[in-house]
Amino acid sequence: MAAATFIEKWHGTDFAHATVYSSWWFVALWAGLALAGTAYIIKRRIRRLSVIALHLALLLILAGALVTHVSGERGMVHLRSGVAVDAYSVMARDGSVEERKLPFTMTLHDFNVRYHDGTEAAADYVSRFTVADGGVKTEACVSMNNIYEHRSMRFYQANYDRDGLGSVLAVNCDPFGIPLTYAGYGLLFISLLLTLIDPRGGFRRLLHSPLLRRGVLSVALFSCFASYADAARTLPKETAERFGRLYIMYNNRVCPLQTFAVDFTKKLYGKDSYKGYTAEQVLTGFIFYGEEWCAEPIIKVRRGPLRETLQLPKMCSVNTFFNQVMGGYILGPYVNEYYRGQGDKFHRQVADIDDRLMMLMAVRRGTQLKVFPVTTGGKTKWYAPTDNLGGVPVDSLHRHYMQNVFSLIYGEIQAGRMADVDTILDKMLKYQILNGGASLPSDAQVKAERILNAVPFATILFMVNLTAGLALLIISLIWLIRPVRTDKPNRHNLRLPKAARLVGLALPGLSFMALTACLALRWVAAGRVPMVNGYETMLVLAWAVMLFGLVASLRFRIAAAFGLIASGCFLLVSHISAMDPQITHVMPVLNSPLLSIHVSVIMTAFALLSLTFVCGVAALALTAVRGKGARPDAAAVERLALLSRLMLYPAVALLAVGVFVGAVWANVSWGAYWSWDAKETWGLITLLTYAVALHDASLPPLRRPVGYHVFMVCAFLTIIMTYFGVNYFLGGMHSYA
Repeated sequence: MAAATFIEKWHGTDFAHATVYSSWWFVALWAGLALAGTAYIIKRRIRRLSVIALHLALLLILAGALVTHVSGERGMVHLRSGVAVDAYSVMARDGSVEERKLPFTMTLHDFNVRYHDGTEAAADYVSRFTVADGGVKTEACVSMNNIYEHRSMRFYQANYDRDGLGSVLAVNCDPFGIPLTYAGYGLLFISLLLTLIDPRGGFRRLLHSPLLRRGVLSVALFSCFASYADAARTLPKETAERFGRLYIMYNNRVCPLQTFAVDFTKKLYGKDSYKGYTAEQVLTGFIFYGEEWCAEPIIKVRRGPLRETLQLPKMCSVNTFFNQVMGGYILGPYVNEYYRGQGDKFHRQVADIDDRLMMLMAVRRGTQLKVFPVTTGGKTKWYAPTDNLGGVPVDSLHRHYMQNVFSLIYGEIQAGRMADVDTILDKMLKYQILNGGASLPSDAQVKAERILNAVPFATILFMVNLTAGLALLIISLIWLIRPVRTDKPNRHNLRLPKAARLVGLALPGLSFMALTACLALRWVAAGRVPMVNGYETMLVLAWAVMLFGLVASLRFRIAAAFGLIASGCFLLVSHISAMDPQITHVMPVLNSPLLSIHVSVIMTAFALLSLTFVCGVAALALTAVRGKGARPDAAAVERLALLSRLMLYPAVALLAVGVFVGAVWANVSWGAYWSWDAKETWGLITLLTYAVALHDASLPPLRRPVGYHVFMVCAFLTIIMTYFGVNYFLGGMHSYA
């Protein structure tokens, strides 16, 4: 399966499906695995209900997949308004398209794209049609996550014609495979619960281990700093802050203008402030003091071939890239080469700088500043002062205001009358509230978003958690391997002073509360569960791993350090990677409660499994530093293995639930519960890999603590591949996550 994901990357999806996923030998491998596992269970004479039910569920799921593979059929039906359709097209094994008859006719009445208020971001796609079957006509409707079923044929919204007069529906006919597969899913959920509560099961035996009464605790330190300097002229901080309180249509979402200012400054400079100036001051500097700010070295150019070839400094001004002696825009020829197909690192850097410069120029021209709402017939549209307002349904007075208010502000700024500027900005805000209709966010959403803009939670917490976690871990490991005091044999050698233990619990607790506040604010600001993109799921993963670290630290004091380190790493990734922290509207297909369950359960599983990785690293470090005069580390390694196993059982159960809830969601959303997407495939690989560690009765090396820890450290590579390798290398329809 792993090899097939790379084959798909290099040779395309159709080739991978034809040569691997749909091949007879791939099906035979699964059948052989199922038969071998069944034979082994019979040979071992296993009678525990939970184990038998679990493996029977897996057999049912495989059987359902086989039935779907053999008898299921998928296709597409293209509907045009007012035209009766009685056929659909399917892709044959040889790649050709075949027409199949429907046992009824379908006639499209209308197709509509519903948008979020005041934006061009799609909220849903809705097709309404009539099904005529044997003289009986039935009105039907299909939208995202809302399927229609007739005669065992299920219809899903797949695409639409750009003229708005046609709709493309996916057709899925699988009357036997889906019920069989769903029966397997249901039995799987029940059996996973049984494995956790079975008194004779491995998880319950671990809970009764005497090692649970022992633990370690550590303390930590952290610090942070900032520095400021002067830059070019701009508005006073208070006036710029007033400007940031206006609303703007940005990224197909109405939000505080402060949000746009923060993103603008980050994109140019890499930070949300510049030489002591706030993001709002930077933005208004370019708007009202453009010539001065174009000479300011604010554009960060990363190290690479672009800097070396053009001999550019690390920080450049806008004027650096516009040199009349060198022919005007110096990046122009290279940008053209990029769009003609030159995709090397040099040209990618050129495209990145060009993108930032074009954004900056759009701000200077005013085309980016869509701050004027017009609401007619319950629908709101936002305009920039430079838009063509000839056809806008407003009177001449409003049109004149929209076209000239920025010029009025500029004149007052040049005259130094900042109090008058403040008055104009306050009136602009009232104008927006009066004309913004339902497109404006609520007061609670605005307050939450402004707090998120002002407080860089991920930046602060990754520094705090990594610093504190590493300090806790180092002190804990030193405490574990220190020489034993033979003159005081009754001393509890595993306990640190009470004050140190309290600090070691208080610091993770405060960090956890701060991250909880961050997620709550993002939930309020976005108006949805914050789990729909890579950045948000990284925050949720950091939150979950801290929660489990705190809970586990009640028995294993060192677990608090593990939770801090793992969460710090996840927050660091969200801070420095290509993940986009911007709050956006959710794609229509993702607007499903099943998605929230799918993501939250898998993130919880990943959080637990990341702690098993940290346990493994700590145990292997203890093993490596053993020496003369050091405390014997066998007991500590064994306790770490116990802690790891306690997290492994629920983690595997949650991962299995998450994977198969995702399959149900996929079936409800687009008619296929498993499509061998790279993320799906690597999620299954991760599940199977970690399930191996639960079979220590059959695999003697896993019964030894060191062998177990080595396996768990290596197994974590599958999570890294699932989360990062797929997103940033393999791609696929799940790459947003």
